[in-house]
Amino acid sequence: MHLMIRRWSRILLSLTLILLMGVAAGRLLATGAVQQLHPSGYVGVQACAGCHAAETAAWRRSHHARAMQPASAESVAGHFDGSVVTAGGVTSRFFQRDGAFWVRTEGHEGQPADFRIAYTFGVYPLQQYLTPMPGGRLQALTLAWDARPRGQGGQRWFSLYPDEPIAAGDPLHWTGRSFNWNGSCADCHSTAVTRGYDLATDSWATKVSDLDVGCEACHGPGQNHLVWAQSGAKGTVNHGFTFSLSNTSGGHWGTEDARGIRQWQGPRRDDTQLEQCAPCHARRHDLSDGPQHGPFADNHALSLLDDGLYFADGQIRDEVFETGSFLQSKMHAAGVTCADCHDPHSAKLRSPGNGTCTACHSPARFDTEAHTHHAAATPASQCMTCHMPTRTYMGVHDRHDHSIRLPAPALAAKIGSTDPCITCHKDRSPASLASSIASWTGQPSQARSAAPLALFAAFRGEDASGVLLAAEGDTHTPPIVRATTLSLLRAGASMPAIRAGAADKDPLVRMGAARELIGLPPETRVTLAAPLLIDPMRSVRIEAARQLAGLADADLPITLITPRAHAEAEWIAAQNASAQWPETHANLAGFWADKGDAPRAEAELRTALRLEPNFVPGMINLADLYRAEGHDDQARPLLEQAVGIAPPNADAFYAYGLLLVRSGDKAGALATLSRAAQLRPQDADIIRATALAQYEAGQAGKATKLLQGYVSHYGPDRAIMALLAGWGQK
Repeated sequence: MHLMIRRWSRILLSLTLILLMGVAAGRLLATGAVQQLHPSGYVGVQACAGCHAAETAAWRRSHHARAMQPASAESVAGHFDGSVVTAGGVTSRFFQRDGAFWVRTEGHEGQPADFRIAYTFGVYPLQQYLTPMPGGRLQALTLAWDARPRGQGGQRWFSLYPDEPIAAGDPLHWTGRSFNWNGSCADCHSTAVTRGYDLATDSWATKVSDLDVGCEACHGPGQNHLVWAQSGAKGTVNHGFTFSLSNTSGGHWGTEDARGIRQWQGPRRDDTQLEQCAPCHARRHDLSDGPQHGPFADNHALSLLDDGLYFADGQIRDEVFETGSFLQSKMHAAGVTCADCHDPHSAKLRSPGNGTCTACHSPARFDTEAHTHHAAATPASQCMTCHMPTRTYMGVHDRHDHSIRLPAPALAAKIGSTDPCITCHKDRSPASLASSIASWTGQPSQARSAAPLALFAAFRGEDASGVLLAAEGDTHTPPIVRATTLSLLRAGASMPAIRAGAADKDPLVRMGAARELIGLPPETRVTLAAPLLIDPMRSVRIEAARQLAGLADADLPITLITPRAHAEAEWIAAQNASAQWPETHANLAGFWADKGDAPRAEAELRTALRLEPNFVPGMINLADLYRAEGHDDQARPLLEQAVGIAPPNADAFYAYGLLLVRSGDKAGALATLSRAAQLRPQDADIIRATALAQYEAGQAGKATKLLQGYVSHYGPDRAIMALLAGWGQK
């Protein structure tokens, strides 16, 4: 996993940290950036190696063991031989001096300087490089080494942003906050990390147990296991560990059924193993700083299948890693775990080619041309080609979607997602490809449930409550999909569905239901939130608390006042665990605004802008706070600054346009709102405001055409339809 972070584009209502790069930390740097220190209960890799030689040998060859290494002749793959690279208008040179590796490139003030490479970051298919900075920081260069063979286009330097100049001072500049190792990377590619961020000084004192992803990153602290091993004590639960990763549950994989597929025999396997892999293989928000083991939903909030992160059919789109997709798969539903397919120590597939899949799927039935309809021993005959299509991240890293689905070219063409048939057969129409699949299988090529079309409609801004409820009621719908559909229901669309979701056995579904509380009447919200505030999983408790923030204690039964206060404290602590991000403080500002504490809300937004002076969502939210207090004179300079920041932000133009409406500048408002509509034509609120400005300017025909165009392209919106009806239009 490597780091590449996209630009801010919207006001963030809830923070999902973008943990897209992974490294580990080393011993105390000359600048004091990172310390290697075993925290309580941790013993380090070397303490394990003596008794587990075979596992250690396999691990040492893995990417986990080489997630981050001190820069040396052995670890550095890139050519630091005077190579010169020009990207984004900046020329950089990679060289060696005094036995160390260096790069001469643009620094944080926009001037060229020499920077020492302290660590390598990753190993294949690309390698990045980390350099120490003041304030305990390590920063990752956005110029990376393509470690693939030359025949595959590798063995070269390349830019992660080849088409986009990134100026010094931009968060996406390599010296900026988004490419900071301490806050974005360390958790996932080292062991037992404590980030050690100090908000007052915006500095770091990061500590790790092991330099890389060692034994205890997956197994948890090993001190008690070491005591057990040395004492020979019998009857010790899990041999001294807090949990077991064996995950047999007293069962086994049985013989093939009539379909030629082996089924798990015995008690249902739990997700303990998956939950140790998921924190670093998922798009998620950490709920605390420091080492975290145990139930995933108690330590992290998993991103749902939100628009922009996933396609509407649940396939990966943005950098979301594997967990969110795997939770949608039939494999997960059948009890398959990560280690069934991947060796846990080498991290390689259990068998080459189709061997991993045919361990459970009869090769006589599935590894044949009669099943694949492609010539044997070709890329098209590989199971992963059709059932785990790839998307490319970081320029060169092809990652497989883990939802392990059937190809559905007609659906993919409709919603714009990835489909292996369309990718390979560009000379054929999606309908023709779907017809071929139907002729092979005897069944239409389509999705298993109503969810993809429901999500597609909701992503387009349509009132998709009917199809969302159909997906929610489908027994084949995985919990992560149900949680997403619940979170997208229009307020109060179906109280039975929300009630059922709040009582669901899966914490993701309960979290999705909690997100729906905000649109409900206060009494109903309180009734549904009561069990969620004392939910066993922290991610559910804090979501419920956040949705109740706007209610006073007097609005709650006395029995909920204390649970609500505890859950609110947990929510605040979860946000402060990521205090280095300006989005965090925008979230905290929203919380305090809902609580009626304007001074604290303003202080949080000021903090966000201290951390990132060009943080547009912070400017917009602070301007809105001033608007609510009747101080448009203070809001105006903020919004004027926001609309001048590149890339243009639709929310900034919308907010500024509304301010101009309030100030009576009709011409200025019309021009500004029209720009917002150009930037985000799918936003019903923006389109409606623009149409009203056009109508007020005597452009009734143009206003009507704009609204009708929205309805034609995105479907009916209640407010827009009411406006058209009021104007005598259909």
